[in-house]
Amino acid sequence: QVQLVESGGGLVQPGGSLRLSCVASRTTFSTYTMAWYRQPPGKQRELVAAVTSSGSTNYADSVKGRFTISRDNAKNTVYLQMNSLKPEDTAVYYCNGVSPWKREYWGQGTQVTVSS
Repeated sequence: QVQLVESGGGLVQPGGSLRLSCVASRTTFSTYTMAWYRQPPGKQRELVAAVTSSGSTNYADSVKGRFTISRDNAKNTVYLQMNSLKPEDTAVYYCNGVSPWKREYWGQGTQVTVSS
């Protein structure tokens, strides 16, 4: 079993920045594909960004150029740097990890609210 614990959410004004962190309990973290998803109020959960074990990344079109996903395997941590935040970025953000055997894990979520 892998536990994922997110932190870093909060209230920020439009145009501001936040950095989310997700710490994994498993030492084989480096072999996992890690991702951030979000679920806006009243909407379905959607992929925001992902990073593979080799470091390849992909992003939702809505966040390209504003968000950056990165990982530090020595710390079992994946980050999501969010810049130029917009009200439509308001959502619960979830950390996701997929093992090489395709087993999937989720964090508990962290609220991000972008509002003036």
